[in-house]
Amino acid sequence: MILKHAVTALSVCMAGPLAAAPIQTSAGPMTAEPMVEDLGTPWAFDFLPDGAILLTEREGQLLRIDGDARTEVRGVPKVVANGQGGLLDVLVPRDFATSRELFFTYAKRQGFRGSGTAVYRARLSEDGTRLEDGTTIFEIARGTGGGYHFGSRLVEGSDGHLFVTVGDRGDGPKAQDLSMHNGSVLRITRDGAPAPGNPFVDTDGALPEIWSYGHRNPQGAALDASGQLWVVEHGAKGGDEVNRIDPGVNYGWPVISYGVDYDGSKLGQGTAKEGMAQPVHFWDPSIAPSGMGFYDGSVAEWSGNAFIGSLKFDYISRLSGDPLTEVEQIKSDETLRVRDVDTGPDGALWFLSVGNGALYRLVPAAD
Repeated sequence: MILKHAVTALSVCMAGPLAAAPIQTSAGPMTAEPMVEDLGTPWAFDFLPDGAILLTEREGQLLRIDGDARTEVRGVPKVVANGQGGLLDVLVPRDFATSRELFFTYAKRQGFRGSGTAVYRARLSEDGTRLEDGTTIFEIARGTGGGYHFGSRLVEGSDGHLFVTVGDRGDGPKAQDLSMHNGSVLRITRDGAPAPGNPFVDTDGALPEIWSYGHRNPQGAALDASGQLWVVEHGAKGGDEVNRIDPGVNYGWPVISYGVDYDGSKLGQGTAKEGMAQPVHFWDPSIAPSGMGFYDGSVAEWSGNAFIGSLKFDYISRLSGDPLTEVEQIKSDETLRVRDVDTGPDGALWFLSVGNGALYRLVPAAD
């Protein structure tokens, strides 16, 4: 089911069943309106300038939603849909109106059984039905196999270069190895080359795409209003982290962590070590954080706040202050396994629920 919308006009024409019960929030009662339903395993969404929505499903489908029209876009790269891998993030860059370029992350086959995080670039056809001139511009150095910890958020930096988050692929020590991309935030050009000014371009044995390292599985990333990059990543049993990302910094995994291993045993050397950055915020127990966004919409009380989806506890975390701290949990029947969060062109907070197979937006509840 798809409910009509016209985000370019900042209005929505609702149809179908009655609205859900109001959700009590710090900004007053809200309603989670379903905008797209009947999804498989949705992973990410982004908005086109004309108000249409692009939405990825992990099994390998790219959907374009425009009002009541729902189109499966052809030309998506062949993905390894295994475990946490598949078709993952989608990014509509700022110059899409003139370039028509899109960027995706996905799990790409590497060798006989392995797969790794890769970045795909293509142009969306004028009629919005297919990807054209598609090419994989980057893939991580071949490392650990298995279907774990691809990371895989894409963020366009203020300078137009791309930040790409990569998980440790289930092999924690590789997150400390600068000769591997595992467990890192990368910074690349739109052609997939190491971006100028990266911190390790002149370091012997280090991969030049690396911007920061020592990450476990960063599944959320966003720029704040100043252009600063932030990342949210999964810990093990406890120790999910929000990190302010600076170039060349080691964020510690698996040497330091605020969590323990899944069998309860100690991880690494404790919670701190000289030369390794501390998280700005952490959760214990783990909430399994995913998509992240800084709100710049029409709800004044939330301006500049970070919103992060929880896959484990089925809520949206609101973080505010300096340092960022969780100040609110937005929870309802609609917030089941929240995978992605963003501000819509209409000024509302939009979120993607894997548990419900639906994309929602939060709007003030009717009186």
